[in-house]
Amino acid sequence: MQLNFPHVLQSNSPAETEGLGASLAMAMQEDAALPRFVALYGDLGVGKTAFVRGFASVLSPESLVRSPTFTLVNEYRNKSTKKSLFHFDMYRIDSEEDLYSMGFDDYPDRGICIAEWCEKIPYALPLHYLRVTIVKNNAEQPNSREILIERI
Repeated sequence: MQLNFPHVLQSNSPAETEGLGASLAMAMQEDAALPRFVALYGDLGVGKTAFVRGFASVLSPESLVRSPTFTLVNEYRNKSTKKSLFHFDMYRIDSEEDLYSMGFDDYPDRGICIAEWCEKIPYALPLHYLRVTIVKNNAEQPNSREILIERI
């Protein structure tokens, strides 16, 4: 995927959303200049975790992706490259103290990070990151999504 920012994509199914996540991961592998932090935005049920599943299928193909709602972060380690992907769910973060007590600041130096519910942590995002906003865009087609990718 050649990325020009902002980049707007259309998805009509969870499988397509996963495919778009995979495409972003491939673009990040090909372009080392892209930020290594992906901040996901969107309402409950729009497909953020589906996007992460696709993303992880490229960076850690053998991993089973589940939303880390209660653990806050899951690490998916690529067995062949020994690189880590850190998947965050910020839904239950209520304060800076909650975030920093989990060592959030240390993760970006250890691998690629992708975080759901970044609306909850605007104060903690890195200076440079990729912002992915997923919205339902057609009431008559419940699986229709617009995915906007921006470089911040």
